[in-house]
Amino acid sequence: MFMTAVVVNLKPLLDLTDEAFYQLCRVNPEVKFERTARGELIIMPPTGGETGDRNRRITQRLGNWTDEGNTGLAFDSSTCFKLPNGADRSPDAAWVRLERWEALTLEQQQKFPPLAPDFVVELRSATDDLAPLQAKMQEYMENGVRLGWLINPQDLQVEIYRLGQPVEVLQDPQSLSGEDVLPGFVLDLTRILS
Repeated sequence: MFMTAVVVNLKPLLDLTDEAFYQLCRVNPEVKFERTARGELIIMPPTGGETGDRNRRITQRLGNWTDEGNTGLAFDSSTCFKLPNGADRSPDAAWVRLERWEALTLEQQQKFPPLAPDFVVELRSATDDLAPLQAKMQEYMENGVRLGWLINPQDLQVEIYRLGQPVEVLQDPQSLSGEDVLPGFVLDLTRILS
């Protein structure tokens, strides 16, 4: 059985402004919200322990690489980004080049950064339906994300999304390269994909 996110259409009753959405998230920290470009509110289900551990490994490895190179900032799944199309999305892991981050105001950095990350990861949990994750990855690409990985342990696959290129599907890869977006970053998929 798949647990899907709940999508709530608040229009025409309420137009949830950016500030109102931010405050909604702040006063309900135990609930993970996203928002579509059309203004629909998405209530995300929590993940289980296995997915939580896999996501921690991804975030930890990306964070360690980021700290060594000091070329950008790494973010976990709690970070919400305001995409250019107006959607508010929280990838499972993300990375933004330092110069793009520093171009934001302090207020923009403290709230939901108004930019598409350079790199995103979505990790499919056992309860996730694949199609909405693939649509989310396409939305990231349409908004300027340069590299994205959809890691699918259930099918032992990784879908690689590159800006302006067709999706590449890898069957049971042992590692992934950050390519020219994250030069030198290699994600060992041991204990993530298996």
